[in-house]
Amino acid sequence: MNLEAELKEILEELKRYFEFQKILGLEGVVVERKKKEESIQVPIKRPIQTEVEKEKPLPTIKVQEQLSIFDASAKKLTLEEIREEIGDCTRCKLHQGRTNIVFGEGNPRAKLVFVGEGPGEEEDKQGRPFVGRAGQLLTKIIAAMGLRRSDVYICNVVKCRPPGNRAPEPDEAGTCEQFLFKQLRSIEPEVIVCLGSVAAQSLFKTKGKLGDLRGKFHRYGRSKLLVTYHPAALLRNPGFKKPLWDDMQIVMKELGISTSSGSDRG
Repeated sequence: MNLEAELKEILEELKRYFEFQKILGLEGVVVERKKKEESIQVPIKRPIQTEVEKEKPLPTIKVQEQLSIFDASAKKLTLEEIREEIGDCTRCKLHQGRTNIVFGEGNPRAKLVFVGEGPGEEEDKQGRPFVGRAGQLLTKIIAAMGLRRSDVYICNVVKCRPPGNRAPEPDEAGTCEQFLFKQLRSIEPEVIVCLGSVAAQSLFKTKGKLGDLRGKFHRYGRSKLLVTYHPAALLRNPGFKKPLWDDMQIVMKELGISTSSGSDRG
């Protein structure tokens, strides 16, 4: 790649990033002036991929045999059948304080699925995933990717709101996640995005840190899985916006979409 083409690519990437920041509410950029005698060098480093690296298989997530969502012999249910199987669930203690079961929503043939940890107060009221403050931010992120909520599928590990919006406890997640696995088996998306550590730990069956898992694809059945920050983390720490956008660009590249194009799968 010549210098002119490389600079054009960098400018396009900056443009997409600032468009993303604008959607998230950024009003301006503060630039600190340096003294004239100081020079700033910004090295541009690009990883060099060898043919061997390109062909290196993705790390595979080990899923328990009885929960293997892509087992060819396992029965594939529709989302409606899975919701019917859940019923008026009382399988764990979370049912005691819920208003509504929050099953999930979106395109049943989506190429992209977002998985969070559990419903919050507003989600519990409406019976829909990601409609509170964090959900509104997720909607903006999806729009910045050139997609609509109706193009993707959105769900959680647990379907009932944990008290005080706390993280689901291991026994709660362990009881409810079977329905998440069945949802993913039903949809069979190209890409799954885990929003936060709870979703990642549920699918990975590990206590690994989010920072060690994000930034690259993992193999999950027939899907590629990527871990990133939960939108609620961005509300607490705006510094996570840049790495989250970097992760979304990985997803966009994999799906062959840009900020100006939406999904044509329906």
